[in-house]
Parts: sequence; structure tokens; C-alpha cells
Amino acid sequence: MTTSKPKRVLLANPRGYCAGVDRAVITVEKALETYGAPVYVRKEIVHNKYVVETLRDRGAIFVDETDEVPEGALVVFSAHGVSPAVHDQAAERNLRTIDATCPLVTKVHNEARRFARDDYDILLIGHEGHEEVEGTAGEAPDHVQLVDTAEDADKVEVRDPSKVVWLSQTTLSVDETMVRVKQLRERFPEMQDPPSDDICYATSNRQVAVKTMAPDCDLVLVVGSKNSSNSVRLVEVALQYGAKAAYLVDYAKEVDESWLDGVGTIGVTSGASVPDILVMDLLAMLEKRGWEDVELVTTANERITFQLPRELKRDLKQVANS
Repeated sequence: MTTSKPKRVLLANPRGYCAGVDRAVITVEKALETYGAPVYVRKEIVHNKYVVETLRDRGAIFVDETDEVPEGALVVFSAHGVSPAVHDQAAERNLRTIDATCPLVTKVHNEARRFARDDYDILLIGHEGHEEVEGTAGEAPDHVQLVDTAEDADKVEVRDPSKVVWLSQTTLSVDETMVRVKQLRERFPEMQDPPSDDICYATSNRQVAVKTMAPDCDLVLVVGSKNSSNSVRLVEVALQYGAKAAYLVDYAKEVDESWLDGVGTIGVTSGASVPDILVMDLLAMLEKRGWEDVELVTTANERITFQLPRELKRDLKQVANS
């Protein structure tokens, strides 16, 4: 079926790589260049299929746990962060480590340690089983309780209602997190907020861009992997804010032709762990099908960058000076 609607694409800006992902991916690339293959990486360096496959082709070996890394070898910790127990396990195996944890995740780890020292009950809003949540909870396991669902918020118990603080996974939906906070605050009115916003600037910015364009979209296509929390949230936000349909795809070839039937305006964005080459591939595919008119929807300009992990910077400097 053809459509009489004018065909156009609304392209979200910002989209794609955030500073933490950029830093983590470059860390593995530089490690491969500096030390040679193989370089072991605990978990996926970032949650993106294309990135992981590309780095694997270059000599990165992805493992689930440090005990899969040969003693004395080099291992990179992913952008999502790890618990102190993982650092201890790496030390026991005499592993050389490069910690590519996103500095914004490290900030939440520091908050967890600080509030645990002050003997607070910490209510961590996040998704059960997510690597970032496991790392943060591991910083203060005796003080952290995970709040994932509305039911969790209703059931969680604290020792002293005047000494409670909430923290959150950095890649959540801003709106859903605040719903959960409101729920918790009804039970614990004295609950403290984090010292600064835990939800990452990039997660928030990408959601704002989608909220802005969703009401005008017949369809929103989000480029990202299914295990990427922030990418999955973008699909949910698009539907909540008025898009008639929204789907998550890793590659342009995954777009089902039936999704395009009767569609005029298509919104395009990508999660914070997605290289822009994948978005360009999607735009090229849409252009062949008549969506040649691309309009940029800019809601923020991101200029944040993070320095490489200090262990890697030190070794790169030595190589440069040798």
C-alpha cells in the first residue's frame, strides 16, 4: 500500500555515542594497539552488538568473569563498572587491569560508599541483573536494596526512615525513575535525593530529543541492541510521547518493510552505545524507499569528553617517549 503522506525523517540530535562509551571503546582500541592482541574484556565493553563484534575481530576476547582470563594477562573492565569483589578477584589472579568504567557510574559508586559509611539505607532504583546495578550494589552490599518494580517500592523496608537515600542506575527513563521516587517518598518522606542527578546527561538528552519529535512521528526507529537499557528506554519514551509505532533495531536490514506501510514521518535516533555509521546506514536505506527529506531535531549540544583511564594514559605516554 502506498501513502499520500509526505515522506520525511526527523533525525534526533543528540543521539549515539556518549562520552563514557566513546572513552570505553577507545580504551579497548588503544589497548589492542599498545599491548597487542589478545586483550581480555570482562562483559561487553558497551551494550552494542556491532561494537563488540568489531572489537572481537580486532583481537578482543570478551569473558563473563575474571576467572576466565589467564593469570597475569590484561583485562579491561567495561563502561558499566564492577564491584570491589571483581577488583579483588583480578588481583588474586595477578591480572593487569584497565578500568573503563564510565566516570558518571563511578560517581554513583562513590555516593553508595559515602552513604554506607554514614550508615544510610540506600534504595537503588534500577533493573535487576544489569551489570551497572551489580557493580553499584557491590560497593555497599549491606546497605543497598534494589528497587526495580512498583511492587519492590511497596515492599522495601528500612531501618530508620530518617536515614534513607535513593540512587539510580544511570541509563533509566527519567520519567519512570521519578515515578518510583515519588512512590518511595510517600512511604519515606524524609528520603534524601542523590547529591547530584544520577541519570546520565546523555540518557536524559536522548530521551528529551525523542519526546520532542515523537508526537509528529508515525514511526520511530531506534538503533540499538536489546541488552542496551538506554536504547530500550528510547522506544518506550517514543510510544509514551505520541509516536504511533516504535521499534528497536541493531541494523537497517532488520527494519520490516510492513512497518513502513502508510507512514509519512519517521523519527530516527540511537542509543548512547551506538556508532553513527549504523544510523547513516539506516538513513541510506530509508532514502532508497523515498524518505529523502531529513530534518535535524536538536534539543541539546553535548561537549562533554572524558580522559582515558589513567593506567592506559601512563602506558601510552611511555610508548610515546620510548
